[in-house]
Amino acid sequence: MRSEYSGFSRRVRAAALALLFFFTCAGMVQAADEQTYKSLKLFSDVLEEIEKNYVDEIDADELIHNAIRGMVGNLDPHSSFMPPEAFGDLQDDTKGKFSGIGIVITMKDGILTVVSPIEGTPAYKAGIQAGDIIIKIDDESTKEMALWEAVNRMRGPRHKEVQITVVRDGESSPLEFSLKRDLIPMTSVRSASLSPGYGYLRITNFRMNTLEDVEKQLSRLEKEENGLKGLVIDLRDNPGGLLDQAIKISDLFLDQGIIVSIKGRLKKNTQEFTAYPDGTDRSYPIVVLINGGSASASEIVAGALQDHSRALILGTPSFGKGSVQTVRPLPEGFGIKYTIARYYTPSGRSIQAKGIQPDIDVAQGTLVKKDKKASAFDRMMKEKNLKNSLKPEEKAEKKKQPKLKKDLEVEKLHQDAQVKRALDILISYGIFSKLNGS
Repeated sequence: MRSEYSGFSRRVRAAALALLFFFTCAGMVQAADEQTYKSLKLFSDVLEEIEKNYVDEIDADELIHNAIRGMVGNLDPHSSFMPPEAFGDLQDDTKGKFSGIGIVITMKDGILTVVSPIEGTPAYKAGIQAGDIIIKIDDESTKEMALWEAVNRMRGPRHKEVQITVVRDGESSPLEFSLKRDLIPMTSVRSASLSPGYGYLRITNFRMNTLEDVEKQLSRLEKEENGLKGLVIDLRDNPGGLLDQAIKISDLFLDQGIIVSIKGRLKKNTQEFTAYPDGTDRSYPIVVLINGGSASASEIVAGALQDHSRALILGTPSFGKGSVQTVRPLPEGFGIKYTIARYYTPSGRSIQAKGIQPDIDVAQGTLVKKDKKASAFDRMMKEKNLKNSLKPEEKAEKKKQPKLKKDLEVEKLHQDAQVKRALDILISYGIFSKLNGS
């Protein structure tokens, strides 16, 4: 009995030491903190009591992992302790390929919430929306389900179905979606010419090669029709991604000044990122589109361009994720993601839980096509209908039709209320600039 108890005590002490090591690595306490040792003693006492006397046999490792998960998970919605399988999946978010349904999710007040669907994925095509609350995955309740576990359940073999049940604001009953998993596209940038001289740049997320892709698409747009007279940057439903990509993309349109500042409790987590001229003239006007699914890195870009009066922001308020996370590997394949700082726009605004507010509020929607039936006005006699009327002069050279990447339809973009409004603003700006002689 004494030998058995001695072995148990060693395991408890080892667990407590491991937890202390974890605390120290995370930079949360100092080794000499007496209160920390008292708390660890309490932890080991509770662990010992439960393992010895609980009605069922207990796995001490599982108890410790659950304790750590609760400790980190209760810090904020974006901090989490990850087992090896979840930590491995995290690496797929910014590189490589994986099969899933294509949504970015978060824990909002302990509830599994969709930040945004990824364009072109099964979730996007099925109509899952930003703000949807996921209450079931394959008939299993998501209540108290860890974020990594929810992600794991939605990922899986390609073409295999997964059932998602969501609650949506404005809907009287839950909505059920049967989705076939597919490879999630890694392409994050697309472009089109909305009208001669007016470009459209869609950034769906910020991955490792997003800057390179943006530069390629911009170069193509800037060479068409004797350069750009205006650009629409679409960041709607862009959940963010890599901070450095957001900074570098903002720098493409700024020559000086702060892009974003990061302020943490520790000095090493406090810094400013500044723009530098790169010799490329991009003085054309810009309209940036945002909505409730625009989060994190996309809010950095929108905030930087807005504060420097470099772009007009149009749409609806963004998600409001103004915090910065770091990811650290732990022994035996475990990992931890936790918040180290808040970020601020160039003017010093924190957008945490507030979001970027658009300069012009325009709700998302599709413009309804008018009936092609001719109106009474259209049926009235016009100059061209008169006998022997002069024919219009033929221009020496026909205007080239706007070029378009195969996966974007210009007609569809023109039916997008926010895109159309942005284009009208850019065209109007060009007209008024000529009237003012600038």
